[in-house]
Amino acid sequence: MIIALGFWALISMPANAQNADAIKDVIGSQLEAFNDRDVEAAWTHASPFIKRLFGNSRNFGAMVERGYPMVWDNNDVRFLELRSEDGAPIQQVMLKDAQGNLHLLEYKMIETPQGWQIDGVQLVELDLSA
Repeated sequence: MIIALGFWALISMPANAQNADAIKDVIGSQLEAFNDRDVEAAWTHASPFIKRLFGNSRNFGAMVERGYPMVWDNNDVRFLELRSEDGAPIQQVMLKDAQGNLHLLEYKMIETPQGWQIDGVQLVELDLSA
């Protein structure tokens, strides 16, 4: 039994690494698209849920520009922990905004027939007092 579990862990590791790389690629591509003001390209990385919620790329872009200015004008992107929450991958991303302030975001991901897509983003408050 232990050998079987060990074997399963070994064969699933490359798939997990591939998923992690694919997730980072999707988030990175969307962040780059926002910097380029290519809202249509950023929209392609949004999940069906997000697309239903905002209806079109213009509404989506306006929401990001107003509600997530650190995403709209981002730089120095660093990918941190990738974890699973209720079966969904959550990728933590640290980035700087246009003024150089650090922000921590959590990207909820979903795998679709089109590949990994972003199913939501949550800003996490940083405790910089420590």
